[in-house]
Amino acid sequence: MENNAIVFFLLRLAVAASMFGHGLVRFPKLNGFSAWMVKSFEKSMLPEVMVVPFSYALPIAEFVIGLLLILGLFTRVSLIGGGLVMVLLIFGTAMIENWEALPSQLIHAAFFGILLAFIQYNTIAVDHLIKK
Repeated sequence: MENNAIVFFLLRLAVAASMFGHGLVRFPKLNGFSAWMVKSFEKSMLPEVMVVPFSYALPIAEFVIGLLLILGLFTRVSLIGGGLVMVLLIFGTAMIENWEALPSQLIHAAFFGILLAFIQYNTIAVDHLIKK
């Protein structure tokens, strides 16, 4: 097995575990998470009518993207989706001036981009089995 395929697999799993874990831990407390997010954005420019749906959709998106990346299923679409989620999170973080959270979000965004750039090494994946 090629080292690049192993590295891609490990990086994909690392990002997947983060996304999956973020979504999974928020499901049991979804209403509380939403209330926390709404409170966090109450002094921002973003209206509550935008924050509330996002606060419920985010854990679902994180969970699904994480699960698909763990499996290596629809990897390209999942990486693009994960990158877009990070862009939205970065924008929201800027709107509430939570500068401490930005480095983690930027690192996640970078990993989504790097993985997408090297997707040809996604050989330890359900996607690869389906292609055969």
